[in-house]
Amino acid sequence: MRVVFMGSPGFALPALEALAGAHELAAVYCQPARPAGRGQKPRPCPVEARAGALGLPVRTPASLKDAAEQAEFAALGADVAVVAAYGLILPRAVLEAPRRGCLNIHASLLPRWRGAAPIHRAVLAGDAETGIAIMRMEPGLDTGPVLLRESTPIGPEDTTGDLHDRLASLGARLMLTALAQLETIAPEVQPEAGVTYAPKIDKSEARIDWTRPATEVDRLIRGLSPVPGAWCLAGGERLKPLRSRLAEGDGVSGAVLPAPSGSLRIACGAGAIDILQAQRQGRRPMPAAELLRGLDLAPGDRLG
Repeated sequence: MRVVFMGSPGFALPALEALAGAHELAAVYCQPARPAGRGQKPRPCPVEARAGALGLPVRTPASLKDAAEQAEFAALGADVAVVAAYGLILPRAVLEAPRRGCLNIHASLLPRWRGAAPIHRAVLAGDAETGIAIMRMEPGLDTGPVLLRESTPIGPEDTTGDLHDRLASLGARLMLTALAQLETIAPEVQPEAGVTYAPKIDKSEARIDWTRPATEVDRLIRGLSPVPGAWCLAGGERLKPLRSRLAEGDGVSGAVLPAPSGSLRIACGAGAIDILQAQRQGRRPMPAAELLRGLDLAPGDRLG
C-alpha cells in the first residue's frame, strides 16, 4: 500500500520500521523540532531522526488546520494513513483524504482509557491488563471502530516504561496484520459501557503521599516511571523512585523500615513498599543497594 505515517515519539518507531519494510511510505509526518538540552537547540523528535536516516520524506507542520497543508496531504494520494502518537489533531479533511482512511495505534483496550496517557492510567488504576487497539479514526476522541485488538498482562512490577516498549512492538505487529486484512476485517463499534478517559499526567500528581496505602504508592511509582517520575524528599534532597514492589511491614508513614541488606523499605499509610530503583537529582538511575551507599538513610528516618 501507499502509506502516510504520522508519529513523533519513540513509541512510534517500531511501527515506522515495520511499515518501511513492508509498504511504500509516501511521507512521514511528525511534530516540529523542539528546543532541548542545555543549549536549547532545536532537536528533532525520534521519528524525524529515524525517518531521515531511512531516507524517507519528512514533513513537520506545526498544524494541519491550514487549507494548503491539507491540500498537500491529499496530494500524496495515500491508500491509508497510519497514526501512532502523532500529537496533532487531524481535521476532517485529513481524516477523509486517504482512500482507506486513517488508522491509529492506540495503547489501550478501547473503550477503556481513551486519550493522551493510556499506559500511565492503566498502571495507576491497578488494571490487570492493557493492550493495543487498531482503530479507524474519526473526529471524536478515540471513538472510532476497532479493527483489531490484543491484550498483554500488567505484571506486579511492570512500569509504564516496560509496557510502553512492549506495546510499541505489539502495535507495529498488529498494524501490519490490520493492513494485510483490511479488506476483510469487520470493524467493531466501541460500546458505550466501559468508556474511561486518560488525561495527561499533571505535575501535581507526581509527589508521593506516604499516608496513602502501599498499593496506591506502588502504582504511583510504577505508573509514572520513567516520565515524569514520582518523587519525594529523602535526606533533604529530591528523590525519584522508579521501581518498587509491595513488601511486608508497617510503621509511621514515610519511615524507613528494617529490611534485608541492600533494600530500601518504606512504611505507607497501610503496608509498605520496597524501592528497587531510584534516581537522585542530577544522577543516573541506580538500584537501591547503590543508592543507600550514597544516601544516608537509616531505619526510623522519614521520607517527605
